[in-house]
Amino acid sequence: MSAGGWALGMFLGLCAALLIGYPVAFTLAGVALIFAALGSLLGVFDPVFLEALPNRLFGIMGNATLLAVPLFVFMGVMLERARIAEGLLQALGALFGGVRGGLAVSVLLVGALLAASTGIVGATVVTMGLISLPTMLRYGYDPGLASGTLCAAGTLGQIIPPSIVLVLLGDVLGNAYQAAQLRQGNFTPQTVSVGDLFLGALVPGLLLVSIYIAYILWTAWRHPESAPALPVAERQAVSAASLWRALIAPLLLMFAVLGSILFGLATPTEAASVGAVGAIGFAFGNRQLSRSRLREVALSTVQITSMVFAILIGAALFSLVFRGFGGDDAVHAALTGLPGGKWGALLAVNAMLFLLGFVIDFIEIIFVVVPITAPTLLALGIDPVWLGVLIAVNLQTSFLTPPFGFALFYLRGVAPASVRTSQIYRGVIPFILIQLLLLLVLVAWPALATWLPTRF
Repeated sequence: MSAGGWALGMFLGLCAALLIGYPVAFTLAGVALIFAALGSLLGVFDPVFLEALPNRLFGIMGNATLLAVPLFVFMGVMLERARIAEGLLQALGALFGGVRGGLAVSVLLVGALLAASTGIVGATVVTMGLISLPTMLRYGYDPGLASGTLCAAGTLGQIIPPSIVLVLLGDVLGNAYQAAQLRQGNFTPQTVSVGDLFLGALVPGLLLVSIYIAYILWTAWRHPESAPALPVAERQAVSAASLWRALIAPLLLMFAVLGSILFGLATPTEAASVGAVGAIGFAFGNRQLSRSRLREVALSTVQITSMVFAILIGAALFSLVFRGFGGDDAVHAALTGLPGGKWGALLAVNAMLFLLGFVIDFIEIIFVVVPITAPTLLALGIDPVWLGVLIAVNLQTSFLTPPFGFALFYLRGVAPASVRTSQIYRGVIPFILIQLLLLLVLVAWPALATWLPTRF
């Protein structure tokens, strides 16, 4: 078997092991070690590649950019425990309740505000599923439309900054961009930062929310029975003061985090620390902060962060062995040999990411697939910010695509028994199509992602 065949076998073995259900981090490292041992015995792999692993791990642990991950996770979990979503849903539900589809619109707006404040998908889907889904069903909403809206709103945290996906992508793409420039003989490479991706994703994220809302209002107009307005007797008046009290926490936190990055006052990591402290302050102001709750938030943060970094360490070992088999050269040759030049390569990579999203988590895709394919795409002249936003939107669909979309699992866990799994799957299909539409729009107009970073 050729070296490229060994690399392909590694990737197929990884997918098979993940489908069987083995833990991701151990699967990445285990498959890499098994293939490295077999390759060494057969003389097709040089074990010297493994000597770079300690330096890789030291680089991961000392990476200041990745320090933003636990800080943003802490901020999101703290805000979820502070019950910010409940106040927002109540206020916006009362504001839009008299409009057909108004409850669904309020869910999307709350999802967008929480996304700009937390970036945590699971907490958002579960919280809004517990609060909003029974209410929407009680007022006669179609179960599929209600479920799809909640899942889509919960995944907005993956594209609207601050986003854990964008933090991880920013670090991976930054390394890939430098590698691509060095391969081209540029020994003073430019960089792309997490802040650049935050700026690049802002306009597409808001555009996605707008298209979601337009779809809800169109559906409510075409099929009034699927998204009725609240009965007049049950509509609640909402005062400007109560609306402001509900909005002040997420808005102030959003401006503190994103504003400090936009105006160059802080790096994303420093802004994440501002957000974490702000989340503690709002929890204290809502009388939701106690020693036991702080301990719960800290423990949840450690668990989520440990999972991310364990996968990152396993992915580092996998990429070393993959490179030792010449996999990066094989991928480069395959992509550059496609018809259509950079457009053909871009289409092939995005199609692969979309299909992998059906069966593999976004973290594995970022740490395994993106480092393999991105250097070639960037060497072909593709803008790194534009590429990062395209990948982020593509990965967002992985939370909605059956059978393993995480948002579907989260909602299924809290949805009433009367809501069938088939209804949840049916409900997310229009939102998946909308995300694919946004991908096409971004391909047609790259300036949607690249314009804002050039202005700050």
